[in-house]
Amino acid sequence: MTGSVDTSRADLASRQAELVATLVSGAAVPSGFDPRLIGVAREALLRKRAGDVARHWPLLAAGLADRWLPTFTRWAATRPTQGSLRDGWDLARSLTAEGPLPVPATEEFAIREAAWRYDGRTAPRPRRLPAVRRVADGVVVQFAGRIRILRRWQRG
Repeated sequence: MTGSVDTSRADLASRQAELVATLVSGAAVPSGFDPRLIGVAREALLRKRAGDVARHWPLLAAGLADRWLPTFTRWAATRPTQGSLRDGWDLARSLTAEGPLPVPATEEFAIREAAWRYDGRTAPRPRRLPAVRRVADGVVVQFAGRIRILRRWQRG
């Protein structure tokens, strides 16, 4: 009897892993599940995830305005979450590869890049050395753990 219980547990664990992969990273719907209901659940999870990321990256979300949810869900649909901070960072990096970010998001992204080291694979770590990042009208400087935004002075 123990062998059949172990097999049942292994089967259940396998089915659960398939279902999680479907919900969080766009894998195929496992047999025996209603694709419509799985789609509804996936959409709800993506909206929740977008809200969590927007809390960590408010200027990115606000800068994209009504494009935030479709942009995020399209980007996240096939990517399992790495946590809200990293998801936003990865999204910002992918958007900068396509073109400039909205102005407020550029500053938010530059501040994060100056304050933290993040390679896209491991968790972000605070920078120990000074760092400088460009923004539209100046630079973001991190020195001794403090962030300063230095803007170009314009004569009036």
